[in-house]
Amino acid sequence: MFLRDVGASARERGAAKKRGAAKKTDSRMAGASLWPLVTLRQVHSDIIHCVESVPAEPLTGDGLITATPHVVLGIQTADCLPVILVDAKRRVVGVFHAGWRGTLNRIVEKGVGEMHRHFGTTARDIKAAIGPGIGGCCYEVGEEVRTKFESQFEYAASLFRETKESDPVREKYPLLFLTARAPGHGALPNKIFLDLVEANRQQLLSAGVPKKSIDASAPCTNCRRDLLFSYRGEKGKTGRLLAVAGIRD
Repeated sequence: MFLRDVGASARERGAAKKRGAAKKTDSRMAGASLWPLVTLRQVHSDIIHCVESVPAEPLTGDGLITATPHVVLGIQTADCLPVILVDAKRRVVGVFHAGWRGTLNRIVEKGVGEMHRHFGTTARDIKAAIGPGIGGCCYEVGEEVRTKFESQFEYAASLFRETKESDPVREKYPLLFLTARAPGHGALPNKIFLDLVEANRQQLLSAGVPKKSIDASAPCTNCRRDLLFSYRGEKGKTGRLLAVAGIRD
């Protein structure tokens, strides 16, 4: 994977939080200090911090960028998308937490802008990886979410799909569901699904990141609960994935 030299991912954060991070197979790290891990108190926002050193106090927000070597930036997810951006030319990395609220607020698009503002990154030099998150196959949302996206993105219609909700009992015993309102049967509402991956891919394209430089092939967390954590799929009782990126010398 193109992020192999500057980033990595882990399923759990516990040990890394306490010890930092290092590539165990790299003999050059023998006897060296472990890299500190910088994370966030995530709040589903578009707040992005530029990290030059390990902060003395915990940071609040949903994005981190740095050009400082030997510092690892980390984002926790369990259905929301982790997005890693890398500018290998200027040696800059960023990690972003993109749920539907962060996506609506264009956090990834703003991340590209922050990398340019702080470090001179140009979008055409960025390589992006959209990590495991809940897919459009499983991410059911309400009509209010679709309305919010339609107010912000001209391509919003392409991000949603609808399916007719089915009820085997209702189909087999329709008389049980008769109502006084014409036509006599209460219609089941349509299910609406949001494709968060495509929404963030479109933002990266809009920001100028080349299509060929965007990796969006990670599996759906809800479909692969055998491998990944899914907040929805496990009804809130689950762990967190940790997506990290750092810069070597």
